[in-house]
Amino acid sequence: MSGSFSAPARDLTPPRPFPIALRADVRRPLPTLERMLEDLGSTFLSRLAPIPDATRRIGGVVIFDPLDDQAISGGTVVLGVGLADGPELRAALAQMGIEGASAIVLREPVTLDVTTTAIADEFGLALLGLTRGASWNQLGAMIGALLTEPDHAHAEEIIGGLPSGDLFVVANAIASLLDAPITLEDRNLRIIAFSSRQGEADVARIETILERQVPERYSRLLAEAGFFKQLYSSEDPVYTELAVDGIEVKTRAAIAVRAGNEILGSIWAAVPEKLSAERTAALRDSAKVVALHLLRIRAGADVERRLRADLLSTALEGGEGAAYALERLGIENAHVAVFAVGILNTDEDSLDGASGRQAQRQRIADAIAIHFTVVHPKACAALLGDTIYILLPVQSADVGEAQAARLASYFLTRIGQRTPIMMGIGRVTSGPRGLVRSRDAAERALRVLMEHRPSASRVALFSDVHIESLLLELRDRMAISAEQITGPVTRLLAHDQANGTDFVETLRRWLDYMGDVSSAAETLHLHPNTFRYRLRRLAEIGEMDLTDPEARFAAQLQLRIVPELVRHPYHSLASDGD
Repeated sequence: MSGSFSAPARDLTPPRPFPIALRADVRRPLPTLERMLEDLGSTFLSRLAPIPDATRRIGGVVIFDPLDDQAISGGTVVLGVGLADGPELRAALAQMGIEGASAIVLREPVTLDVTTTAIADEFGLALLGLTRGASWNQLGAMIGALLTEPDHAHAEEIIGGLPSGDLFVVANAIASLLDAPITLEDRNLRIIAFSSRQGEADVARIETILERQVPERYSRLLAEAGFFKQLYSSEDPVYTELAVDGIEVKTRAAIAVRAGNEILGSIWAAVPEKLSAERTAALRDSAKVVALHLLRIRAGADVERRLRADLLSTALEGGEGAAYALERLGIENAHVAVFAVGILNTDEDSLDGASGRQAQRQRIADAIAIHFTVVHPKACAALLGDTIYILLPVQSADVGEAQAARLASYFLTRIGQRTPIMMGIGRVTSGPRGLVRSRDAAERALRVLMEHRPSASRVALFSDVHIESLLLELRDRMAISAEQITGPVTRLLAHDQANGTDFVETLRRWLDYMGDVSSAAETLHLHPNTFRYRLRRLAEIGEMDLTDPEARFAAQLQLRIVPELVRHPYHSLASDGD
């Protein structure tokens, strides 16, 4: 059947809200279409046609791109960005069905004809709609989060009668107890799970779920009213009513989730009125159960983080256990790009102290791990010492460096300028020995960025800064061996120090501008004739032949590797003499 359809040869490259090619870990039981629809509900997804097999498992999510040779394997959920009913959709359905996809999501509103639904049914594809107001970015992130959670049908531990760590199941259970839609939020008011029936709440709740965070205008009003202080100091539910932009917001019953004196998060119920005594007691008990689940998740995350950090460290060291570490990480045969991420110290760091800086580095490492795991499920990141290292499987050695640089730049754009980090990227490699060399290259690229501040770029490929790295190493060698500098530049430096002149800087500017006297003189606010006079004088004092290319190269190299001669901010000359 697929032979009767062919994708039109037109440019329909879909927008890419974020790079995504997520695959679930094959060692973890995969969630089903039914589970995805239950958890994401009408807030994100709708059924456009009867689902052939709701128990079919999902194993990844990709964005449809007719111009890309995509790897769509068993269980993939395809985000049909830009697709509508017609020949192109039918061709895509046939191809995806052959490759084993489980579902395709189309932007609502969409009307499907009989031929389209018949093709989907033949290949067992579920046709789903992305509801209005939800974005492809949000949906991709939610499916990605679902793929990283254990399937409740296979959970190994039960807490409070519910599968350990399955917060969506917990939220639905609490919603049934209270007869109200529920959200579970962390201390930063980020949504970590929500129940079904969110359509019964209000616009504010839907907006919160779509953004996966309480909108700033709501949280600001609550903070100004002292609500959070009351919430975190009370053992009982606290109620609030808001009217934002003239829109009434349904009453909320919220209760803090705590472990001892530590606040872990909160439970929020959209209710028409205050809860009865029985339901209030149920909400208090639910908070205790949620606390156990959150602690269990945190403990498991800490163990997993330490394990992956140990494996990553072993792999980067290249010792006897490196091959086994790569195998455990699942990238033993992959082409890998190695990143070294450095965090610049700021004035605020001195106030936070060592523990504050370490906590900041760990938060950044966690953010990096989440970002790159969405890009590739086998990517791993860990904080080792003061540096964050990333191993990112890439398509091939030919395009891997460009891919890695693009993803690094995208991540830095997302976090903004307030987080002062820089990324050095080594050469794409494979195997334990290659990994050691790539790590060394990534560290050298990072050093160039860190020591050449301020820099226009916060990302550097080693292949682009190789020479700069060699210059830094040559400077190190001179410093370690305590070699005495000699030659014309040394004589100029001695004259400057003894007489208060700036012949070294004059020579530097002339060399930097490749002998263009007018441009070099302008940077020093000098007349070109005055600048030429200085060149003649420094040639005499330094005993230097400025017409000799070897002499010019030696002087330029010395100006870059000798610490005393490295460029300093220039100040206006007091006089034009020597």
